[in-house]
Amino acid sequence: MQRSLINILKLQALFLTKINMNNIQQAKQNAINSQIRPWGGLNYIANNALMDTPRELFVPGAYQNLVFADIAIPLTDKAKMFSPKIEGRLLDALNIGQDEMVLEVGTGSGYLTSVVSKLCKSITSIEIDEELSQGAGAKIKELGINNVSLEVGDASKGWQSNDFFDVVIVSSSVPKITGRYFHLLNVGGRIFVVEGTGNAMQAKLITRISEHKWETKSLFETHLDAMQGLESVEQFNF
Repeated sequence: MQRSLINILKLQALFLTKINMNNIQQAKQNAINSQIRPWGGLNYIANNALMDTPRELFVPGAYQNLVFADIAIPLTDKAKMFSPKIEGRLLDALNIGQDEMVLEVGTGSGYLTSVVSKLCKSITSIEIDEELSQGAGAKIKELGINNVSLEVGDASKGWQSNDFFDVVIVSSSVPKITGRYFHLLNVGGRIFVVEGTGNAMQAKLITRISEHKWETKSLFETHLDAMQGLESVEQFNF
């Protein structure tokens, strides 16, 4: 009798878990169909990576009911996650290849880091907040991802590396981009960055055409918090 009751409870728990997982998958698909694709996130490989990465694992408990909402979810008083539509749009614009090396400025929750890890050869991610970096690292380890390198540091002060990168993702806004750009970027490499202050911000894709030539394309208007350390700075030298 007792054993039968235990078996019934196990089956009920399994059934409820399956329903919950189905709901999450449906919510992900809804986010892609109603937010990401209409906003220009049409790269199916990137969208599959978004589908395959458990966003709910990276969202703070207080915001679990808003996991797939069209908002930038707060992580701390100085850091937020991108909204799903911005994630989809920037991945579409960057079109990351499997043989490419990526530099991410601002690890945050580690969600976008994990998504990008499925698209590239390797990703190095810098985070000024050590606690955020450690939390992201624990989740990335839980998912068994092994091509991510997390570093703690202040990217607003510059960044030195022996590696060169094909893609750079800046996950917060900078006031002004100058002509002197990332010396770490390979020719043919692309940078996603949001430039501006207040309500006048533009997401831009900057491509290194040659050693001394850059091509800039405006993608969309948006608003992001300024990179820590640059809140009152007029320009940012990459």
